[in-house]
Amino acid sequence: MTKNVSTKLHLTLATYRVSKTLQNLYLGIMVTLLPGNIVYGGAITNRKTNNYKSLGHFVIEKYKEFDDKIVMIDAVSGKEYTAKYMHDSVIRIAYVLKSLGVKAKDVVGLSSENCIEFAITLFGAFAINATVAPLNVTYSEREVHHAINLSKPKVIFASGTTIERVANVAKNNAFVKNVISFSSEKSTSDILSFKELLESRSIPSNTMLEYEEVDKNDDVILIVCSSGTTGLPKGVQLTQANVLSVLDSQLTATSIPIGEVKMLTVIPWFHSFGCLTLILCACAGTCLVHLPKFEDHLFLSAIEKYRVMMAFMVPPLMIFLAKHPIVDKYDLSSLLALLSGAAPLGKETVNQIKERIGVPIIRQGYGLSETTLSVLVQNDDACKPGSVGTLAMGTYAKIIDPDTGKILGPNQRGELCFKGDCIMKGYIDDAKSTRSSIINGWLHTGDIGYFDENFEFFIVDRIKELIKYKGFQVPPAEIEALLLTNSKIKDAAVIGKPDEEAGELPMAFIVTQPKIQLSEQEVIDFVAQRASPAKRLRGGVMFIDEIPKNPSGKILRRLLRDLLKTKIKSKI
Repeated sequence: MTKNVSTKLHLTLATYRVSKTLQNLYLGIMVTLLPGNIVYGGAITNRKTNNYKSLGHFVIEKYKEFDDKIVMIDAVSGKEYTAKYMHDSVIRIAYVLKSLGVKAKDVVGLSSENCIEFAITLFGAFAINATVAPLNVTYSEREVHHAINLSKPKVIFASGTTIERVANVAKNNAFVKNVISFSSEKSTSDILSFKELLESRSIPSNTMLEYEEVDKNDDVILIVCSSGTTGLPKGVQLTQANVLSVLDSQLTATSIPIGEVKMLTVIPWFHSFGCLTLILCACAGTCLVHLPKFEDHLFLSAIEKYRVMMAFMVPPLMIFLAKHPIVDKYDLSSLLALLSGAAPLGKETVNQIKERIGVPIIRQGYGLSETTLSVLVQNDDACKPGSVGTLAMGTYAKIIDPDTGKILGPNQRGELCFKGDCIMKGYIDDAKSTRSSIINGWLHTGDIGYFDENFEFFIVDRIKELIKYKGFQVPPAEIEALLLTNSKIKDAAVIGKPDEEAGELPMAFIVTQPKIQLSEQEVIDFVAQRASPAKRLRGGVMFIDEIPKNPSGKILRRLLRDLLKTKIKSKI
């Protein structure tokens, strides 16, 4: 339902406040160009988190401060949760974790869709300075095994949809001492009940936590999985200082609290983007309306019912708002801002949404798991078509020639590199990958871009070969390795097939063994049975005589993309 003139006039002041919130939240006070063509986002002038012993201490004190304010709404059940409820529940789960033998620096696994239990567990682990390792809920047992062998969790919490997979894998990994289910009413010998633990009478009614000082620069608080280009996911280690610096730059450095805004999210909290925005909203006192997954009617009705003002988005959701006919059946006039991340967003989609729904503010940004959250974000003064905004405060950026390492100036294309307190500690148990990614303190992103004379950044290509499917990073090498386990396949290569809705679809080029019959559907089914949904061959299969490679054996994906383009043109 399109906004009428009266509604637009009525929301003018609110729109202005949201706009200024975004401008102050995400961007440096003064972006400058330092000697040597280094771009600097400006100093973080107000580090309030320094007054707290740890991230857990900061979160819990914020919940105490917000008291009876409603801070979370489950849009499926309609249940509302106050800050006081969160405060008390987080402390109780912290006590439970201690009783299970979890201590500071131990790892807590978390495999669940967005739900209140996820948030309570996350912050409960933070409260005792344990490290949390979120797990993708679509992981197969093979992928769960790999992920937990990176982080070595002592306990794993799981939802009803993942508990069976998690429990099966945990049996074969002795470092997992307990598995806790969010859905079970009663504990068994193998699986404990979250509900039973949370409500246990053995927990003192006035449980108090003694917060311990931590080495914020060294102590890892999150291990998030980030797919590399050479196989299974790597574990990105984010320290207390990484997360606290993001909170300082995006929250406490502004006088206009994001807590005044009702926010909707369907971004998975097991994803770094979702997890960090959950933490940000909790510390801001934002009323966060959350969904476990995207369902069109539920998503739209949540905006309408709760008069949502802002929403965290990814491009496929933006395309849905721009094009799906069902959108016209709902009143979305409360929406003032959409914040899109995880993959590039086209100018046409932005314009379609503004025209169709009347959302006055649409912003996108750029970040990696390795940068904790966004390091580049648009604002009113930095939102040229195609840009991803300008640099966040406390962060440095440079563009280098990928071949020579020379630092480039404005409007010169090269690899984006970042430096600052938000840059990860490194990949867990992978010193080689860490050394190749962080050189002299600079994170080399593998993405090609440039900045203009106004310090707006543009992403134009990428060196890395990750396929971006609906915001998920899919490594071609992992699918290729899986395909090569099929005895009928001699060689294989995987690329991303462009797709307007998903961004890219994994597509395979297959060389069969001599005198072997193999159908496209057989190959698609083979991968589907062994990999998570994002890695399935939705782009199809093409059979070819030979995979093009350079003398050292590296797959020449550029030639495969050219071959795909030729095939598409021949069908037109």
